[in-house]
Amino acid sequence: MTKEELKTKVISAISLGCDKNKVDLEHMLGRLQAYGFQITDDVYNCDIVIVNTCAFIQPAQEEAIANIIEMEDLKKQGRIEKIIVTGCFPERNYSSMKENFPNIDAFLKLRDNENICEKIASLYEVEISKGAKKYSRVLTSAGGYAYLKIADGCNNVCSYCTIPRIRGRYKSEPIEKLVDEAKGLVSNGINEIILVAQDTTRYGEDLYGENKLIALCEQLSKIKDLKWIRIHYAYPEKVSDELLSYIVKNDKICKYLDMPLQHIDDKILSSMRRRLNEDETRKLIYKIKNNYPEIAIRSTFIVGYPGETRDAFKKLCDFIQESKFDYAGFFPYSKEPNTASFYMKGHLSNWIKKRRHKKITKLQNAIVSEKVMSQIGQEMIVKVDYFDDNNGEYVCHSEKLSPLVDFGVRIVDNNSVKVNDFVKVKIYDFDGNDYKGEII
Repeated sequence: MTKEELKTKVISAISLGCDKNKVDLEHMLGRLQAYGFQITDDVYNCDIVIVNTCAFIQPAQEEAIANIIEMEDLKKQGRIEKIIVTGCFPERNYSSMKENFPNIDAFLKLRDNENICEKIASLYEVEISKGAKKYSRVLTSAGGYAYLKIADGCNNVCSYCTIPRIRGRYKSEPIEKLVDEAKGLVSNGINEIILVAQDTTRYGEDLYGENKLIALCEQLSKIKDLKWIRIHYAYPEKVSDELLSYIVKNDKICKYLDMPLQHIDDKILSSMRRRLNEDETRKLIYKIKNNYPEIAIRSTFIVGYPGETRDAFKKLCDFIQESKFDYAGFFPYSKEPNTASFYMKGHLSNWIKKRRHKKITKLQNAIVSEKVMSQIGQEMIVKVDYFDDNNGEYVCHSEKLSPLVDFGVRIVDNNSVKVNDFVKVKIYDFDGNDYKGEII
């Protein structure tokens, strides 16, 4: 096979896991496209499939395995030629992957993502030089927003988390590189950028010797056609008054903070190796709600952690009831090998974890229902993400509603709206999943 024949191969990809993993895949697809490969979103009509996997917890690994097996079946049927598995799953299980999945053509560790072109060429026994250094990310999200991964890895070593072992130590990307990437995204129609990392609020400390998150936001804010900048995954210890004030004062920064807290009981927080205790956590939430009420808070919590007593769970439920977070997600504890919590005593049964998860989710849903009703009749600016052909509505989000993870805002097509527009709407209803709005 010649190099030119190789370039006729059509490549598709399956993206699993978090938005940080999605960014890795988009960079790989960008490299492939720059080399000359054709890219499609149809995995059933292509030559090569990349399965970009997550392995954070057991359910994510099970999802990865299910997708790998489905692609293996397509290969056995002769519908695809090659399968490449990338992402966290091969990084975590590399030694056993070939034995367990003999029909997979290649497993890429994370450090080899940039060599994706060379890897595919080697599968077809074609010699090529290094892939193109300059390329544009191939975006896989609908709407005019994109994620900007500002760092990889993590230094927090929480007792339940596999990320430091999979992704390594925290490593920030240089400000100049991130600004250039953001400019490229904006030039391709993106007008909202969501900053992501395992811990965005630690950005720059490894690279510059001091925190540079605000400095990065300052540089991004100078990009003319970039309208919104959103901060995800803020570690509570690093949420300072300086950062909160900056979010409020900068018109381009969404008044929204994604800040995982994980629990409120002191013994559980200490066992989790979280750096804020109960009192400090409560004071932080009180401060945001009273001094910076403009900022909407999303948080996540783990239920059923080893040693979580009935009293500890009740304390968490009471905290949720008192705090009335704008948005909160809850996850049953997952016992992951090679984490500190794996070896702890006091593991709870799956039945107890599921029951507690159901109870606290119901509690949060009741809180959200109250908050939703308070929005009826309110006016807000929304960004149009995509058109839903099934019901003739545009799906949008506001600066206090992060796309995909929070509610959407649906507006009826009136022939004056386009995807990526910012429009002012008045909320008149909520259908259980999304707000309903009318254009003002």
